[in-house]
Amino acid sequence: MENKLFYDKKTGWDRMDDAEQTAMMDYAEGYKAFLDEAKTERDAVRRLQQMAEAKGFCAYERGTELHAGDKYYKINRNKGIILFVVGKDGMKSGINLAAAHLDAPRIDIRTIPLYEDNGMALFKTHYYGGIKKYQWTTIPLELRGVVCRATDDGVETIDVRIGDKPGDPVFVITDLLIHLATEQMGKSMMKGIEAEAMNVLVGSKPSQSEIETSDKIKLWVMEFLNREYGITEEDFLSAELSCVPAFKASDVGFDRSFVGGYGHDDRVCSYPAATALFDLKEVPQKTAMAILVDKEEIGSDGVTGMQSRFFDTLVADLCRADDTLFDECIERSTCLSADVCNAFDPNYPQVSEKRNDARANCGVALVKYTGSRGKSGSSDATAELMAKMRSCFNKNRVIWQTGQLGKVDQGGGGTVAMFMANRNIDTVDCGVPVLSMHAPFEVIAKLDLYAAYNGFQAFYGMKE
Repeated sequence: MENKLFYDKKTGWDRMDDAEQTAMMDYAEGYKAFLDEAKTERDAVRRLQQMAEAKGFCAYERGTELHAGDKYYKINRNKGIILFVVGKDGMKSGINLAAAHLDAPRIDIRTIPLYEDNGMALFKTHYYGGIKKYQWTTIPLELRGVVCRATDDGVETIDVRIGDKPGDPVFVITDLLIHLATEQMGKSMMKGIEAEAMNVLVGSKPSQSEIETSDKIKLWVMEFLNREYGITEEDFLSAELSCVPAFKASDVGFDRSFVGGYGHDDRVCSYPAATALFDLKEVPQKTAMAILVDKEEIGSDGVTGMQSRFFDTLVADLCRADDTLFDECIERSTCLSADVCNAFDPNYPQVSEKRNDARANCGVALVKYTGSRGKSGSSDATAELMAKMRSCFNKNRVIWQTGQLGKVDQGGGGTVAMFMANRNIDTVDCGVPVLSMHAPFEVIAKLDLYAAYNGFQAFYGMKE
């Protein structure tokens, strides 16, 4: 007799038949391709726009009439995107909203980056987001981003992408050889690699030009960049360039049940939030929306972050077109803050609380609160909302579990949940558990990814 009085996190493998497992594996292939393409938020937005248009979505323009079933997207400065399907109720009953972020920890190139030193050319950098700096040395890196040139006709944007194509060179941040690292090895892990030493090696060949300069290697690099992209050193002042890991997403394990790759946090939630919306089979009762933003890893500030008015402005436009009061729409809305949580790691059990931390292969995780220590920086979802999501997931056979962020005083972290909750939207975190979070090569379970896709689909179709 099954014990229904106890709650236990069980592996989802026992709840999936062969057909579901095949669908899960197929879905993961599309996700791996997305990871390889979407290594910056600009790349991610570009790819999502292509996917949306292939599914019948079109760009929303202010003043457009709304009809049930209409599919639209709205892009914010090429670094964030909102996707939505107009529900049968229009805006009157609120929105079922999934909110995720497209940015990930990386190595940004500084405004005046290029210099020459002892026979080598290097880029100065500034790391973005919370990283363990030592993990980013001695790995192959791609250079991605844009350079915006000031011209007489305005601004010309040039895409830069080196390191992901066959035959491309890659870049690297060097580390100290073990033979000379006695002092370095005696430092704490936080101090072993200094931020100012994280300079990217970009060349060593001197220019044969007759231009007089002592920096002949730097000159060769600029000659190459000018020849290939038409840019000068001054153009770095209006550029957004980043170094990201040059390896591709890969299956992990003999059984291929995991995916390893760069950027799971938070593209592992952004991708299912978007594709679940693309694949809706029926027009939802409430308007279904996914907002995928930038800047979460550094506080969600700025015009492309979740604290921007971009979301509010679009929803206000939609409410105006539907003769609905903005505040009434907002207070009737529900948000899944689609962000990752930690997966219990048996190599580091001392930082986790086994009863409450999420486990790989137990499904998408509902996280009632995040934050640190005394729930600082958390919106702490209501019990009523947790019950509503339990009911929704159980009714739709979604494989799910609960999660948190380790032991109470161990550390912690935040998501965009509080910024949506501050708008008077009922919000709870819901995402995929991750191993090695914020490393250049993170790991997730395919089962949890597919459960997130099913969970978001169920949520988009949820009625009051």
